[in-house]
Amino acid sequence: MADSKTVPSEPEAPPIPVTLSTASVYPRRAAYAFEAAADLGYDGVEVMVWSDPATQDASQLARLAADHGVPVRSIHAPTLLVSQRVWGRSPAPKLRRSVDMALEVGASTVVVHPPFRWQYKYARLFQDQVRELEAETGVTLAVENMYPWRARASSDRHYIAYLPGWDATEHDYDSVTLDLSHAAVAGQTGMDLVATFGDRLRHLHLADGTGSPRDEHLVPGRGAMDCDKVLAELAARGWKGDVVVEIATRKARTANERRADLEASLKFARSYLQPVPEPYEPPPPEHQHRPTDAW
Repeated sequence: MADSKTVPSEPEAPPIPVTLSTASVYPRRAAYAFEAAADLGYDGVEVMVWSDPATQDASQLARLAADHGVPVRSIHAPTLLVSQRVWGRSPAPKLRRSVDMALEVGASTVVVHPPFRWQYKYARLFQDQVRELEAETGVTLAVENMYPWRARASSDRHYIAYLPGWDATEHDYDSVTLDLSHAAVAGQTGMDLVATFGDRLRHLHLADGTGSPRDEHLVPGRGAMDCDKVLAELAARGWKGDVVVEIATRKARTANERRADLEASLKFARSYLQPVPEPYEPPPPEHQHRPTDAW
């Protein structure tokens, strides 16, 4: 009888990484985010560059990553209202510096918001700069979807806050970040945006929303954005990108409350990113949520 040979099975596709944004632990600093990510079993960290000195220093970030065994997988450029003065006030050099930092710490993605309407000179060259930096460095610059600003929370009147615009579906960026909380404010659905962005979708900010005019960044599963369906769809597609938990925990009264929300978000993500999703409902919040500002 001839010897039979065992045909090696196809290796399983690696799971989609689930990482923790340092914004998820605000007002705690980046060091706490690395500690929490390591303790809870996240696959990495996204660093939001802002006033925390550690987020502005590649050597400090590399040390935190090494100390906790958690890599920096993405950098969020300082393009928020609250970080306009970080690294100076000129936005184009800040974008270049964010890419340089990503290269220094081994991150493959930089998340960037579209320019504000008063940054009209930057806006004229924004898309060209993004494409040039991607081509030059190999770092993915994923432009984030935003939402229309309202004069008042109760008002239906919107005004132009971004150039060339808040809606990433209307612009041909090569790479985009889908933020589900932003989509909720804009009245868009996550599944529609996944379909519209197609292969341009390179990065996901996982957070829920109820459709409130304020940016909520709820734990996934506590809003109305069908986060479970979005994650299951990405897994079924064999999507290549990071799912970044970016929730608001600023109202947590204790470290245990914050940890519970971070843990529930990770469990939610992993439950629906499996080949066969497992239903998971996060426990109700232990604290009263307060919306944050335009992440």
